[in-house]
Amino acid sequence: MARARARVQTRNRHRKVFASNAGHHGKKTSNYKVAHQSMIHALRYATVHRKDRKGDFRRLWIIRINAAARMHDMTYGQLIDGLKKAGIELNRKALAELAIRDPESFGVVAAQAKAARAAALAA
Repeated sequence: MARARARVQTRNRHRKVFASNAGHHGKKTSNYKVAHQSMIHALRYATVHRKDRKGDFRRLWIIRINAAARMHDMTYGQLIDGLKKAGIELNRKALAELAIRDPESFGVVAAQAKAARAAALAA
C-alpha cells in the first residue's frame, strides 16, 4: 500500500499561519517555524492587552472626571465620595461621557455630590 502524505493538510496549516502574520516583517512572514513562534507570541500579547485595555479606559475616565470635577472646585476623590453619600450610582464611564458631552448636567451632579458631602461633614 502506498504511503499517505499530509501535503495538503500541511500546506493549509502553513497558509493559515502565514495569513495570520500579515503585517509582520522579515522571516516572520516566510519561514514557517519563525512565523509560528511569532503567531503564538502575538496571540499571547493579544490576550494580555485585552485585559490591559480595560484598565487603560478606566484611567482615561478617571482623568476626564477629575478634570471636570476641578472645574466645580472639587477633586476626583471628593466627587466620588459625595456621589456615594448622595446615593447617586453612576459608573465612571457614564460620568466621563456626561462630563464631555453635557457639562451642565455634570455640574448638577457635582453640585448634588458637593451638598451631600457637606451635609455628611456637618453631621
